[in-house]
This record gives sequence, C-alpha cells and structure tokens, in this order.
Amino acid sequence: MSAVTTTERSHPILTALLLAVLVAGLNVGLWFLGNIPRGPDDWNGPISGFAFTAYQRYQNPMRGDFSSDPEITGDLHLVHRYSPRIRTYSMLENPQTIRLADKEGLDVMAGAQIDTRLENNEREIDALIAQAHRFPKTISRVIVGNEVLYRGDLKPEQMMAYLDRVRAAVHQPVSMAEPFHVWMQNPELADHVDFITVHLFPYWNGIDRKDAVPDSIGTREADGSKDTDGSFQALQHRFPGKHIVIGEIGWPSNGDRHEYAYPTVSNEAIFLRDFFNMAKRKGIDDYYVLEAIDQPWKENLGEGRTGAYWGMFNADRQLKFPFKGPVTEDTSWPWKAFAASALAFFPMVWFGSRFRRFKLMGRLFFMALLQLACGLIVWSATLPFNFYLSPFDWAMLILLFPAQIAILAILLINGFEFTEVLWRREWIRHAGMLPYDPVEKQPFVSIHLACHNEPPEMVQITLDSLARLNYENFEVLVLDNNTKDPAVWEPVKAYCEKLGPKFRFFHLEPWPGYKAGALNFGLTATDERADVVAVIDADYEVREDWLAALTGYFHDSKVAVVQCPQAHREFENNRFRRMTAWEYDGFFRIGMHHRNERNAIIQHGTMTMVRRSALEGTGGWSEWTICEDAELGLRLMHAGYELVYVDELMGKGLTPADFKAYKSQRYRWAFGAMQILKGRWSWMTRKGPLSAGQRFHFLTGWFSWFADALHFIFTMMGLLWTAGMIYAPQYFNLPMQLFLIPVIGFFFAKAIFGFVLYRARVPCSWYDTIMASVASMGLSHAIARGILHGLTREKTAFVVTAKSRRMGGSSFAAFAPVREEGLMAIALLCAVIGMAMHYGTSYVESVLWMFILTAQSIPYVSALVGAWIAHTAGDEAG
Repeated sequence: MSAVTTTERSHPILTALLLAVLVAGLNVGLWFLGNIPRGPDDWNGPISGFAFTAYQRYQNPMRGDFSSDPEITGDLHLVHRYSPRIRTYSMLENPQTIRLADKEGLDVMAGAQIDTRLENNEREIDALIAQAHRFPKTISRVIVGNEVLYRGDLKPEQMMAYLDRVRAAVHQPVSMAEPFHVWMQNPELADHVDFITVHLFPYWNGIDRKDAVPDSIGTREADGSKDTDGSFQALQHRFPGKHIVIGEIGWPSNGDRHEYAYPTVSNEAIFLRDFFNMAKRKGIDDYYVLEAIDQPWKENLGEGRTGAYWGMFNADRQLKFPFKGPVTEDTSWPWKAFAASALAFFPMVWFGSRFRRFKLMGRLFFMALLQLACGLIVWSATLPFNFYLSPFDWAMLILLFPAQIAILAILLINGFEFTEVLWRREWIRHAGMLPYDPVEKQPFVSIHLACHNEPPEMVQITLDSLARLNYENFEVLVLDNNTKDPAVWEPVKAYCEKLGPKFRFFHLEPWPGYKAGALNFGLTATDERADVVAVIDADYEVREDWLAALTGYFHDSKVAVVQCPQAHREFENNRFRRMTAWEYDGFFRIGMHHRNERNAIIQHGTMTMVRRSALEGTGGWSEWTICEDAELGLRLMHAGYELVYVDELMGKGLTPADFKAYKSQRYRWAFGAMQILKGRWSWMTRKGPLSAGQRFHFLTGWFSWFADALHFIFTMMGLLWTAGMIYAPQYFNLPMQLFLIPVIGFFFAKAIFGFVLYRARVPCSWYDTIMASVASMGLSHAIARGILHGLTREKTAFVVTAKSRRMGGSSFAAFAPVREEGLMAIALLCAVIGMAMHYGTSYVESVLWMFILTAQSIPYVSALVGAWIAHTAGDEAG
C-alpha cells in the first residue's frame, strides 16, 4: 500500500491516466457486450415474397401523399433483387404500382382495401377486377380485404358476399387475409375462397423471439400454438386440401416490447433468417414478409411505435441486416463507444489528478460515474436517429434533452459528495474544540437572541442556559421583534432583569426587516467592547463551554465565522420530532463537511459566532432576503474571510412543532436561496474573490432543491401527457425509453447515495434513516414551491417557525397543510390506474411510465404520511 501511495504522490498524472484508460476500456467493453454479434444460420436463397407499400420516408397517405412513378420503380427494382413476388393492399392508392410491377417483371398478389366505407369498397373491388383483367399474367392472385374481420369493420356475411362476387368476375384465385384466430373461429369462410391467406405474428402473440421459430420441426397438436410452425400446422389440420399462403410474417426492428417479444434489429434478423430456413426445410414456399420497406407513417395506427419498423429495409432503403454471418444490433457502436470515452477522458484525468487525496476506490468510482454520464449523453443524442420521429417528437426531445443533462449534472454533484464523504483519507479543514483562553484573553461576545411571539417559558429556558455559560466576557441582547401581546414579551423582559446586567431586553414594535432588521438593531445596541457577535434561536439550550471552547478561533484575523451544527433535543419519544431531527442531522453530518473542505459552508442563524468588524464592515445583516444568515456567510467569503465549521453539538433546540411549521421553514429556506442566487449571481458565475470551490458549492449546493422543482414540473407534464395518451392517443404516443431510463436511473441512484451516506455518517438506526427519508421527501413540494416562487417573485413574508404544539384539529384537519400534496397523489394514482386500464403491461414503455408515475407520487405520499404522524404524535412525550 505504501508503494502505491508513493507512486501516486510522485506521478499523480500517470496514475490518473491509468485510471482513465481503465475506465474508458470498461466503457468500450460494456458497449461491446450490448452489441455482441449473434449468429443465426445463413440464408442463401431468394425470398418468397414481400408485402409492398410504396410510401417514401416523409410521405403519409393520411395526408393524401402519393409516390411518383420513379420512386415506385426504384423500390420495385430494389425488392426484385431479393424476391420475384410482391403483395399490395389497395387498388386506389398508388394505382400505378401494378403497371410498374408488370414492367419490372414481378408477380403480384393484388389486394383491394375493404373497410367500413361501403362506397369506397365498391370502387376498390371494381378497380381490382379491372386490373386483374388488364394484367392477367402479372396479377397471379387477388386478396379481397386485409384483416377486415379482425378489425370488426364488417360482418363475415358481408365479406363472403364480396368474395363470391370477385370470384365470379376474375380468373385468378381469390382469398381474404386474416390472422390465424379469425380463420379458426370462422371456418365457413374457407368455402368462399380459393386459398387461405393467414397472417402469422409471433411478436403479437407476445412470445420470446427464440421460441417464435422452433428449432426442430415435429408433429404438433392442432391447438393453434403461438409460434409459426404450430399455427401453420393447426391451419393445415383444420382445412385439409386448402392451399395456405402466409400473407404476412415478420418481426419489428424497433418500437415497443409486447409481453416477452422485444423489437430489435438483431431479433428481426434472426427471426427472418430462422424462418426462411425452416420454410425451406418444410417446403413452405408461399409467404410474404411484412414488409419490404419501413413505413414511418404507420407509427400512429394503433400499434404504438412498432408499426413503423416491420421492413427488411429501413425508410432510407438500406438493408437492416446481412443474410450471412453474425448479426450486430448496432453496427455503429464502436464510434459511439469511442465518443463516450473521448468525452469523459479529460474530465476523468483532471479529477484523478486534482483529487488524488481521495482513496483509489473513490477516484475510480467517480471516474466511472463521469464515464457513465458521458455514455448516457452519447446514447441519448444518438438513439433518436434509430426512430422515425415526428416534428412533435423532435420538439419534445429538444425540450427534454437539456433536462436530462440537468439530471446527469445533479447526479454527478451528488456523486462527488458521496465520493468525498466516503473515500476521503481525512478532512482537510477539520476543526475541533480549543483550549480555554484565560479571562484576560477572552474576546468579548455579544449574544443576540431574536424572538417573535415565542412562548415565554421556552425563551426562559434558553436564557437560563446562557446564564450558565462558563465564560466571563459576554452579554445577551434579547431582541423581541413585533410581538403584539404584552403577555408574551413582558415576562421575558422581567426575566432578563432578574438575570442581571449582562441580559438586556429590547421590544421592537413596529420594526421592519423581520429577523435581519432586529439583528441590525442589535448591532447598534451592542457593547462597544464586543469583538464577536453570536446568534442563537430562542428555543436553544447551549452548552456551558460553547464560547470558552470556540472563541479562540477568532485570534486568527482571517476567521470571520465559527459555526456549530443546528441540533435538536426532546425528540426521542415523539415520532414526528424524531424523524425531523434526524432529517436535519444529515446535512450537518454530511453536507456541511463536504462544503467545509472548500471553505463554502452555509452559515446558519443559530449556533453561529461572527467577527463584529467583519459583520459591520460588509454591511450588517441583509434585510432584502429572508435567509440573511446564508447571505452573510457568502458575503464574508467574498470579502476573503475564513468560515470555520466545528461539528460539535454545542447547543440544541426544538424541531418544528408540526408539519405545517416544518414545511413553512423549508419553503422559506428555498425562497431565500433563490433570492441569494439572483442577488449574488455575478459573484458565483464570474471569476473574483470567491474561489472555484466556493462558486461550485453555492451554484450547485441548491441543485437538489432544483431537482424538487423539476420533479414538480415533470409531474405536471406527466399528468398532462398521460391524459393525452388515454384520451387522444392519435396525438400522444407512449414516451420513448430514451426519456424514461435516465429518469429511473436517477431516482435509484439518488436514493442509494442518500441511504449509504446516512448509514455511514449519521448515528441513527435503520428505522430512523427510513423515517428521515420520508420526512425529507415529504418536503419536496414545499421546496419546489419555494424555488419557483423565489425565481419569479422578489419578496415573501418571513414566517417564524413554530416550535410549540398548536392545539386542536380533527383527523381530517391533519391533512390541511398538505392538501396540494394530497391532490397530486390522487391525480397520480388516477393516472396509474388509467394507464393500467388503457395500456396494461403489454408494452415495456407503459410499464416504465407507470413506474415513473408511481415514483413521482412518493414525495406527495410522504407528505401525507408526515402530516399524519405529526398529528398523531402531538400528544406523545417530547
């Protein structure tokens, strides 16, 4: 181990390069594993026939588009290279196809389009009869209707009448095309056709591709097995003596999973090559592959995305797979893997050399995270080109791609904290307790206690703890801010007089500026001897050695702040206070240490000491933001001062009284954070007094709260999109996996990071960890509102966090503070039920979407759980 350490110290760049090369190699290996060539049997012979539709890449018959003669001729020539036969579906759409096929020398099984439009059916049949007479050699067979009974457009009796009429008018054999089960359920149809035309689609039967074409050909029971061989044999058994034509058979190369059937290029290639070889062995030489060329316009015809990807050629007329040798799912994977590795390489080298103080495993982990993020960017940027996206899809992609980048950025930021906390060798800026100064060297401390409508007995407990301080040179200023009721503030005033001259009381009414305004008044009343101003909340009990053990840091003129954790008491026997106390503890045990490494802590308005000259010299407490404490810390950093974080519980206060107070406090913090972000934007984005590490933490430290705001926005978009998929499916498709997988991955990664860090750093049980997570997630909506309001509004009211129990209220009233969360949870539940009823589990995208909707509901359900616990725990011992 020592040799490794020596090598790392001597050659940090070399070590970083080796790690980056290792991770890049693993990345290439993963891309290779996802694209391992698979080797079905080669196919050497011609293909029996193709279902042929002539529309080009951007044409759509639903809009009245039609192909030109040169376009159709080019497609027919392409098909003729692989097969002598085609099958068509309509005589009125692109009617020149028969004439051009005649010139190309192709055999045509011509079809008439039959549906609910009876007059159009007449025109189709008349055209079919006329063309059959005009091209008797080219049109070898005719098909009257394609899956008409399957769609339920007409009744069997109507179809039999059409069939009899056409059979009487043409010399060619006549049939109709339907799926396997329609023929089995309507055997009387066989008496009205000259041959049976069946569609066999193991994909739509939901079976795995490997089971779609059996390896061995044996005798089966005539039970209509879902695979191709079983279905074909069942038809032979049911209709002996009737020739059977497989009118459509194939496998899609893209789109939605259907039960166990996955649409991929390699699955399409293997299925078709296996089927071609099986058909040759069995002597089945009358089949038509669906289809010759992909038809993007079919994507919105009720088959999901899959309908566009049945072609053996893509819409650009390129063969999707070879007929010989192994099949690779994505032939362009090498350059994508290289692009992902190249994109991540220099960031990995920089990180590996810059943070060599991290343990080897930590550097390897974060470099792998960087590589994963770059791989997802390349995958997300290239995957859309595998689909025939509409302008609407592209618009959504353009809107969502930046959001995916933001998700990856948040993941990397959380991952960096995860890495530093778990795999540091030591804390660089660790600060602990100091030896006591003799009285003559003690800095004079002015302790400012701002309060507003606080219960007198609670403030008196705080004052008692201050009176017990093991320190000589201090004073206490109690700054009562706009408390209206004399019965609330006068007992505190009297108590201060009882405690002696060190305790001075000021009642400020009316007084502007909220807490910051009161604290600024305190500066004007502070003893001129004071070197340090300390601030605590009115509910805190402090340790006797708070000042004695920490004021020594101010002997260093660079130090402007000494901050201790915001900790809590009297919560162990109250379920709500317990879960919130441990939720608070996570930030001070994890996040504050992480930020402290780069002198970038968030200053808090309690258990903090500030150098008076620095406080007054930089402008005092800011009254333009409701988070004056955090703004002061940033301002002092900008002025070049050091902020010291001592992770020692020097004082403990009370948690918020109920869920309403808990939410209100976090809303205020989020709103104030956005005020600071807007007001000090130039400090954080331009090179200046703040270090790169400080700018990083103050720009990214609130990203997790931005994630809550994005969660709310995505939830609203998700609800609207779900409603569109259910009520207007012609316009709203199932979201692509491209949009879904990164979101699900982010959800799991963030949950794992949080749990692992809590277990490593916070001294609580598994139960407390889970409940703290519930408490944290229950704040998501309040934070989202705070972020969005803070970005769009200048000011909001400063609401003091209630710390004492508010009496009254029914069980129903317990949920009043979370009625918005309740409505969101109900809406998401309805969306999941609607998706389940409308789409079921046939498509992987629908399952993923229901999972996402369920995951999106967790914060809202957590808020309901938190509100209920707060209500029922109200009478428990605290």
